[in-house]
Amino acid sequence: MAESGNEIGPFRSVEESTLTQLTPFAIRTDIFAWYNLIGIVGQALGTVACGTIVQHLQSRKKWDALKSYRVVFLIYAVLGLIGACLAMFLSKRCEIEDPNKKAVGPVEPSEGSPLLQEDEELMASRSCSLFPSIRKESMIILLKLSLLFMVDSIASGLVFGSMITYFFSRKFQLQEEGLGVIFATASLASAASILIALPISKRIGLIETMVYTHLPSTIMLAIIPVPTSLGIATTLLILRSCTNSMDVAPRSTFLAAVVLPHERSVIMGVVNVVKTLSQSFGLAMTGVLAGRDVFWVAFVVAGVLKAGYDLGLLALFLNHQMIEERDGEATSSDEDGTRE
Repeated sequence: MAESGNEIGPFRSVEESTLTQLTPFAIRTDIFAWYNLIGIVGQALGTVACGTIVQHLQSRKKWDALKSYRVVFLIYAVLGLIGACLAMFLSKRCEIEDPNKKAVGPVEPSEGSPLLQEDEELMASRSCSLFPSIRKESMIILLKLSLLFMVDSIASGLVFGSMITYFFSRKFQLQEEGLGVIFATASLASAASILIALPISKRIGLIETMVYTHLPSTIMLAIIPVPTSLGIATTLLILRSCTNSMDVAPRSTFLAAVVLPHERSVIMGVVNVVKTLSQSFGLAMTGVLAGRDVFWVAFVVAGVLKAGYDLGLLALFLNHQMIEERDGEATSSDEDGTRE
């Protein structure tokens, strides 16, 4: 539930951290895929509903544009209240246990107990860090991901959904209902592609799926302003949507898997704040470009930035081992040693 149709605010980090905690690593990408699929389908339905409602009120009821859009915002507010009420029914299983919370009474040491050295390192990091619950290794990962997502989000801000809608409306003189149908179709194509990404990610890996599926959409994004025909431009938009969201579920899975459970909410929250601020910068740039009648530059620059993001992701995180994989290998080694 977001004004952008694609939530990147504080709620998403909490939701993704909760989903990660409640699902095993083996099926986590599947869960994230369905999570994002449902969101995109909802976005598509909202797009169609918005265009249809506004068009109906203006053509049949003879309402002006301001009055018609007020109805849409009223519906938006009501749906937000419904979402808030539904969140109240979540159980306590969604809450993560604080790893630093000490047990009451004496605790006998055991084989599975954390080493004293780990506790000392944790206390030392807490005393000198702005993020006291995050390890040094996770902080480095956070900085790398924040830099990459900043670049990607600036590009996304340059070609924000509403800005692309405005571009099509301005260039091809489309009415609200026609715009709603086009962008709803693009959203449904994007939703279907999320499920296609599942077997690909299991076969070639999360990072490879993110990069190799995102690059084609980047190329098509950059050339959307070139056609003078509505049909060709719409085809490029839909083709771009077919691969644009294939990296969403693998990205969420990767981000959740490279940090410890108690770090997820903090790191995902920081990443989403970086994305939100960066996207705002991109939006401001697009406004300037549109005002100077060089809107097409936004698409080209966005394509270049997104390509840089993809290549940077490949360079920094290819073959990066995730925590669950390390734990699994360590467990296997312990079991082999016990048998011997």
